[in-house]
Amino acid sequence: MLKIAIAQINPTVGDFDGNVAAALDAMRRAAHDGAAMVVFPELSVCGYYPGDLLEDPAFLRRADAALDAILTASSRHPGLVAVIGMPRRAAGPGKPLHNALLAVEGGAIVAEYFKQLLPTYGIFDERRHFEPGPERACLLDVRDTRIGFMICEDGWNGARRDYAVDPFDALATARPDLVVSINASPANVGKRAQRHAAFGAASARHGLPVLYVNQVGGQDQLVFDGASFAVSPAQGVAWEAAGYEEDFQTIGFADGRFAAVDGSALAAPGPDLSAPELARRQIVLGLRDYARRCGFTKAVVGSSGGIDSALTLALAVDALGADNVTAITMPSAWSSTGSVDDSVALCDNLGVRLYTHPIGALVDAYRHGFGAAFDQPLQGLALENLQARVRGTILMEYSNACDALLLTTGNKSEISVGYCTLYGDTNGGLGLIGDLYKTEVYALSRHVNARAGRVIIPEAVLDKEPSAELAPGQRDTDSLPPYEVLDEILKWHIEGERMPQAEHVAARTFVDRLRADADGRQLVDRILKMVARSEYKRRQAPPIIRVRARAFGSGRQMPIAAKY
Repeated sequence: MLKIAIAQINPTVGDFDGNVAAALDAMRRAAHDGAAMVVFPELSVCGYYPGDLLEDPAFLRRADAALDAILTASSRHPGLVAVIGMPRRAAGPGKPLHNALLAVEGGAIVAEYFKQLLPTYGIFDERRHFEPGPERACLLDVRDTRIGFMICEDGWNGARRDYAVDPFDALATARPDLVVSINASPANVGKRAQRHAAFGAASARHGLPVLYVNQVGGQDQLVFDGASFAVSPAQGVAWEAAGYEEDFQTIGFADGRFAAVDGSALAAPGPDLSAPELARRQIVLGLRDYARRCGFTKAVVGSSGGIDSALTLALAVDALGADNVTAITMPSAWSSTGSVDDSVALCDNLGVRLYTHPIGALVDAYRHGFGAAFDQPLQGLALENLQARVRGTILMEYSNACDALLLTTGNKSEISVGYCTLYGDTNGGLGLIGDLYKTEVYALSRHVNARAGRVIIPEAVLDKEPSAELAPGQRDTDSLPPYEVLDEILKWHIEGERMPQAEHVAARTFVDRLRADADGRQLVDRILKMVARSEYKRRQAPPIIRVRARAFGSGRQMPIAAKY
């Protein structure tokens, strides 16, 4: 039986010392367990995705030095093959680098494979930096088992929709005993099922067992869920690593089947997470790693007494701990007593310190100053937005003074249509719920309470009608359709077929019904125009943690100045 160690690690972009240390520790553990091979994720030496750091000569020199350290360490573990991912210089015309897989043994590189399919859709832009590898199979014999290699996207073109080549074809011709795929596959709603379906179908079609090793952790907007797995024609998905955490496991492979190292059957993978639980894990891991990698240990949130800030605070506490999260309530002339009381109740439930900083006097000073300087009253939308901008300034003051990461609280519904104030409630370093529609915010909030087995987010917050409270009697529905309607229009327009099939059909059917009459068509057209006109706001907003297949940011690249 071939023993294979799976090193599902959490590399940091550019942290070569830390990434190499993780690799060397995994190599030691694999050797101790008697493994013949240890497999790491895609670009694990430098972290995924380095972006234009790949154009920095110093970055590439450090990558080379990291490889030297791994080669030296490998000579201390004879008989162990380490499969790693890193950038390698390309020869000839084209881009100067390859996205490479290296098999290392005894201080030498014993196999080298270059990724053939370089994604440029959605959040990916690998063709910007890498040259595709040659259309051939890369094979290595390890303890009488012939291993074939591929990297992530190489395994996703079974339907030949995106590329002319399917690298599985060359592997099928070469007939390895096992295919090892190293990956940096970010998570989103429905992604785990898509991976199992795509690689399960390829395994069955070509008669090839596949070991899929994925990275874990948050990197800027992206969150990688790990969930590495093994699939064979005889077994289907036979094994899966932990989701949303680092994992190191050794499994066995013999006669086309995966098994525990003692020869027993592996435990079958569990069901998919519910959508709210997936979102919670995604956001908590994303915030935890973003804060750690950016040097923050504390966070601050403006608490309005509404559902968005309440959920943001609850998720921040989940990620960082109550002692490291601060809330600030900033009542104005139009803030209801209930909103302030709800903030107090929420923070008591969470164990978070709440500061009160009224803004009435500051708003009055700005209003009087505006009138004196410009000889006209400050009123209407300008006065409403002023309140949000004063609050944003106070939050940034606290962030600067106390070295706390300011978390924005806008949801995807509001961000989509521009129902937010630039330089006000869009201030901050990271948005936790910016890829959750408002209806999903409510669902996740109720899930937070259910998971805790007690009230975290007060029922009064869950039940109140949404309002920005920037004017007397203001309600969100003064400017927007009900969120149950708005969200279906936005899903259909922004994500479309990128959603899971059932969700896509539901949204399309809903919008088709709306567009069947004149009023519905007018509503849909109005929402689409609001989305287009708000691109300039989204371009200046902080990054958001990606949860769905198409998130704002790098996943949706639209012009600001355009006619729609």
